[in-house]
Amino acid sequence: MKKALLVLFAVSALVSYFVFDLGQYLSLENFKAQQAEILAAKNAHPLIFIAGFFLTYVTITGLSIPGAAIMTLIAGALFGLVIGIVVVSFASTIGATLAFLGSRYVLRDWVQSKFGERLKAIDDGLAKDGAFYLFTLRLIPVFPFFVINLLMGLTRIRTWTFFWVSQLGMLAGTIVYVNAGTQISQVESTAGLLSPTLIGSFVLLALFPWAARGLLAVVNSRRGQ
Repeated sequence: MKKALLVLFAVSALVSYFVFDLGQYLSLENFKAQQAEILAAKNAHPLIFIAGFFLTYVTITGLSIPGAAIMTLIAGALFGLVIGIVVVSFASTIGATLAFLGSRYVLRDWVQSKFGERLKAIDDGLAKDGAFYLFTLRLIPVFPFFVINLLMGLTRIRTWTFFWVSQLGMLAGTIVYVNAGTQISQVESTAGLLSPTLIGSFVLLALFPWAARGLLAVVNSRRGQ
């Protein structure tokens, strides 16, 4: 019964988002048109505004609703680089963890009952090396974050591991987007923010832990000889 209610709530939220075209409020054009009024509201009640923004961000990412990238840009425009990074980093990680837990609570038992034997090797690998896999996925922007949240919920990776690796892995992208948001008047879309060179840098950074681990294994094996 509880699972059914959770699914109903999530589906209702997503349907409402598309039916009532709520995405129009999470657009660069809408923010730029109302930027002066929004800044005035933020300056009038900064702590309340930050708390409201934080909860909105958590809700969007927790329900896997499109708009996190725009919200990250807006955070840079409203709060500046440092505060924007702190707010987005924790809000995105908490929201991702809620989506992860929702997927685990609602779907994991069913997936295990249907595909448990076939997925056992993958599950065992993720239980052992999940932090490495997750860090790699978080740093490579071609993988949608909400898909990673939902799929990881079906594995045996620990919640705390998911949380801290996600926060660390998403930090580089967060910095790029928040920094771009501080100059939001010059940003026309999110598409051009991640250049091929920048994506390549993220890929190299994602592969670094694997390379370091392999090197450490070689060193230890030679010491044992």
